Amino acid sequence: MGKHIVVGAGQVGPHVARRLIAQGHEVVVVTRSGSGPEEATRIAADVTDHARMIEISKGADAIYNCVNPQYHRWLTDWPPMAASFMAAAEASGAVLVALGNLYPYGPVRGPMTEDLPLASTNPKAQVRAKMWNDMRAAHDAGRIRAVEIRGSDYFGPGTTDQSYLGDRFIVPLKAGKTVPLIWPADIPHSWTYLPDVAEALVVAAGDERAWGRPWHVPTTEPQTFRQLGERMAAILGRPAPRLMQLPWPLMRAVGLFNPMIGELRHTRYQFVAPYELDSSAFTATFGVKPTPLDQALRTTLGA
Repeated sequence: MGKHIVVGAGQVGPHVARRLIAQGHEVVVVTRSGSGPEEATRIAADVTDHARMIEISKGADAIYNCVNPQYHRWLTDWPPMAASFMAAAEASGAVLVALGNLYPYGPVRGPMTEDLPLASTNPKAQVRAKMWNDMRAAHDAGRIRAVEIRGSDYFGPGTTDQSYLGDRFIVPLKAGKTVPLIWPADIPHSWTYLPDVAEALVVAAGDERAWGRPWHVPTTEPQTFRQLGERMAAILGRPAPRLMQLPWPLMRAVGLFNPMIGELRHTRYQFVAPYELDSSAFTATFGVKPTPLDQALRTTLGA
């Protein structure tokens, strides 16, 4: 069994840590506060501290970058973190497994595949694109071994208020109240299940066929908010929920005072047109399929 360093204890990190622990690995979870699953060794550290990260990563087989700074802070927070991850991976020889996302592709037509150019003109998306390009260049040069795993919007147990299918959706649905939506209710959108994200990260860390390129997390067929609401309601034995889209001008106005809401203008394109993730390459290569949607929804609902 190996030593695995999981950095971050937000939506994804705990799932990764518990999966690795169940496999019998030594797991170290690194966060600024020292939080994380009790079964793991927990260390409080500043991820931007190169020397500290190098020390923590000694003897590690893999380092998982599951950190996710607040979106409006990406320009300032990501570059020093990314450099520290690279330094730790190079010093330790551990595989660097980065949790990425789809933002660097920018608006696209049709299903997104891993060979699409990282063509977004948004500065924050360009930061993420540079992170992967730097990792890939270091991998190609033989300095590190690296892989990036990309998923769409998350749902599942352990989601935070960042998730569109978290409490803001499920709490009113369970209470039989109107579910407020920021985005249109009937646009197909890919949704990635958190345990599937964790499995993809762990599989990629341990299989050299994965290294040196990006992969998409196994993800089920796109669903609209309305379709998901109806499926959740059916699982709970309730009538279809009422959905109400909040006016976009209102959201723009709120965004003048709330940085996180203000950033929604940069990702609006993902929800006003079909947004589909093609994850067939991962499934074909590693034999890993997405969790069936109704099974994932039951677990998400605790039903």
